[in-house]
Amino acid sequence: MSAARPRRTGPAGPRRTDGMGGEAPRRPDDRRRTFPAPAPRPGDGRLAASWWGNAWVDALEDTALDPARLARGLAYAGRGRVDAITVTPGRVVAYVHGSRPRPYRAEIRLRTLGEDDWERLLEAAAARPDHIAALLDRDVPHALAAVADLLPAPGDLIPDCSCPDDGLPCKHAAALCYQTARILDEDPFVLFLMRGRGEQEVLAELTRRNAVLAAAESGPAPGGARTSAERSGGGGSGAAPDLATVRARDAVTRRTRSPLPPPPPLPPQPGRPPVYPQAEGAPDPLALDLLATEAAARAHAILHTGRDPVGGLGLWQDAVRLAAAHPGSGLTASTRALYTALARAGGRTPTELARAVAAWRQGGPAGLAALEEEWDPPAGPFDRARPALAAADFPLFRPRRNRLSTPSLQLRLGRDGLWYGYESDAGREDWWPRGIPDEDPVGALMTLLGR
Repeated sequence: MSAARPRRTGPAGPRRTDGMGGEAPRRPDDRRRTFPAPAPRPGDGRLAASWWGNAWVDALEDTALDPARLARGLAYAGRGRVDAITVTPGRVVAYVHGSRPRPYRAEIRLRTLGEDDWERLLEAAAARPDHIAALLDRDVPHALAAVADLLPAPGDLIPDCSCPDDGLPCKHAAALCYQTARILDEDPFVLFLMRGRGEQEVLAELTRRNAVLAAAESGPAPGGARTSAERSGGGGSGAAPDLATVRARDAVTRRTRSPLPPPPPLPPQPGRPPVYPQAEGAPDPLALDLLATEAAARAHAILHTGRDPVGGLGLWQDAVRLAAAHPGSGLTASTRALYTALARAGGRTPTELARAVAAWRQGGPAGLAALEEEWDPPAGPFDRARPALAAADFPLFRPRRNRLSTPSLQLRLGRDGLWYGYESDAGREDWWPRGIPDEDPVGALMTLLGR
């Protein structure tokens, strides 16, 4: 008799298929990432280069009981004694080679964020395009990190190791901490994973929130929603519109031909392109959709007004306009490629493109010019602005060419005579367009402050 097959114990879960009878491939676990062993880097000091990487190291060093163990751990890290590092929510684990042949298992534990903390963090990131742009550019804004204690504070990191040393931390756990800082330098999304959520999970939620904000900002279409029959030009029954016709017999036999029928009525909105499939060797579906949508919108505008609305734009202006027309750009793997391509076409970085998009949404071409151009305004509105701001209890603005600034707020006078509001973290000179432009500097400042 043949040997009996071993029986599976425990409940059998539903079998995942690909819709054609085959076994569907499993998705990678977004909440578990393993990084290869970092290469040796002797003599590089603390190893961390970013401010958040150094903040991670500070959280452990500030509670360390023995500086000598930290120094040995730093030397271990520099000599490449830390094997591959695995990061999961609340835990960082790796094997570290010490003086014995068998490596030790070192780990660092930290608290994961609760639902309320995640809600505040994601809401803050989605509300400001500069925060999203910074994350996609592998940077962590100071203001965003402070919203929900994304970075650990002294005492938050709990080291542990299988070695006999009961130091806090031992040199093996310290080496793991220093090498983890190098990973954080390269990919700040590892911070989010440590706190409980993977990169794709965070980006998907930011994409959803960004779309909701964009829809709320755009508002309902003029005149209310239309039915499909109304969009096609017919009545409620869905019948085609009545068009003038010419019989074929009359067209070919009569010497005086009838006049051509009038053109069909212009639809109220440009049509939507078809859905393009993803196929190997075929053009990118997202790029095709973008080209078709833009062509339809420009054709509709030319038929309606007789002029091309974007014909006079330069390459960089048009790249900014395209990115501004697609608020989800940069948030998913496919749209990040579009965002990067548009930035590269203009010779800029994705962060510079995101800043320009914010200026375009603030004031169109004039808003973009206010972002990128410094100029010397004539006497008049600019000279009257400071007394007006002082009378409204805002005396701290200082002039520089067409700009009035405080450490965190700024007003820029555009060549169109409007004042444009800007905001920055204090002391960083990282100005981002905010608010609604106004002829009155006090009015522009009030919208910037949300009053």
